[in-house]
Amino acid sequence: MALSLMRLGFRSVASKLERSAAILSNTSVQNQMKLIHSKVTCNGNVCYLQAFQDQRDIDLSEYAGALRRNYSKHHGRPEENRRKKESDSESDSDCDTECKGFDRSEFWRRKMRTVHNILDVDKDGLISFNDFLLFSERFKSLGHLDEQQAKEFTAIIKLTWEEQWGAIDPYNFVTVEQYLEDMHHVLNDKTLKKKAHRWLPYLFKAVDKDKSGFISVKEFKLFFRCLGLDNEHAAVAFAVIDVNGDGKLSLKEFVKLGKDFFTTEDESRVSKMFWGPLIDV
Repeated sequence: MALSLMRLGFRSVASKLERSAAILSNTSVQNQMKLIHSKVTCNGNVCYLQAFQDQRDIDLSEYAGALRRNYSKHHGRPEENRRKKESDSESDSDCDTECKGFDRSEFWRRKMRTVHNILDVDKDGLISFNDFLLFSERFKSLGHLDEQQAKEFTAIIKLTWEEQWGAIDPYNFVTVEQYLEDMHHVLNDKTLKKKAHRWLPYLFKAVDKDKSGFISVKEFKLFFRCLGLDNEHAAVAFAVIDVNGDGKLSLKEFVKLGKDFFTTEDESRVSKMFWGPLIDV
């Protein structure tokens, strides 16, 4: 009899503990969901991110990094698929390094940090899918893509995110170092490398205001405006990358420059100017 009562007592205590844990867990999840919530809002040619964040005594970078690592274990693209072993990877002929190990030059790393900063539209030090979406909305809001092109652009942006960084989720962030590592592996994987920047033609079409099939310096300024850069930088960059001096860039030239920026470590290549001035750190 005493033994039975003891068992009932233990079960009652255990049940209360489980209920308490469930309540605490649910509260924690709700608090985390309140912490990060954002959406894209566009008004004419201006797009911005409405964000509601409670940053009290929280290091967002560390918090997001921990959440991302934990989340990717269960929902993101498996690490063994995203991180190809060097023995299984292939490199294309337009990569002017051996593309093995993490021995890329500081010049290349500086370029990748520059792009990370551009894609980090809300400037919180992390790239999220919301940043990707906002980036595409800036170009679409110019109004030069037709309805079908705009839909394709959005679909490709979404697919690129999923293939490179996994599930679309508010907890899935990409830090600067993660971006450097991921881009290194993308360039080592022949399939991913070909797909990684397939959205470049849509950037060209979005700023080709007169639909001539060429971008003038004036239209290139639209491109830099969407990158969050000023006209002065656009004029300087265009003067450098317009190597034949005809005052215009074709779609082929534009895409080649955009891709070359990611693949080359040659500091003499004019493509280093494509995404604007390189950041210092």
